[in-house]
Amino acid sequence: MKYSEQFMECVEYSFAAFCKIVLRNAAISAYRDFGRKQKHEVSLDYLMSETSFEPFTTDNYFEQYDKPTVFVVKGQEIIVASEWLANVLSKLPEQRRTVLLMYFFLGYTDTKIGNEYGRSRSTANYWKHAALNQLRKEWLKSKDEEQKIGTL
Repeated sequence: MKYSEQFMECVEYSFAAFCKIVLRNAAISAYRDFGRKQKHEVSLDYLMSETSFEPFTTDNYFEQYDKPTVFVVKGQEIIVASEWLANVLSKLPEQRRTVLLMYFFLGYTDTKIGNEYGRSRSTANYWKHAALNQLRKEWLKSKDEEQKIGTL
């Protein structure tokens, strides 16, 4: 089917008008969003002039300490380089610590862990989750202690 030249020109003009409207509305939305952000943002230069200290921080997530802790599980040595993780793991009961180390460091599945202890997969999974919950509680406890020390 062949369209007339006049019809094709009308379609082109209509499409060009549509594109202009879409671009105009997108620009209005972008300017509106920029204005909203600008109301809530504070200039870094202003902050620097108002503070008497240099605002910076250093991350210590991956810092190594002098003596990494070694845990022995199934005849394999597992080296834990994080002092915090080693301290929290050492507070866990032996079985829970062993289950976590077997799962996360040695790559054992719940079924393999259950077979090692002569239990089912679901029991090993329960032990793992119980150990993780206890680990979380120990972490929160140590975090609270750090905050109390920091406020003194």
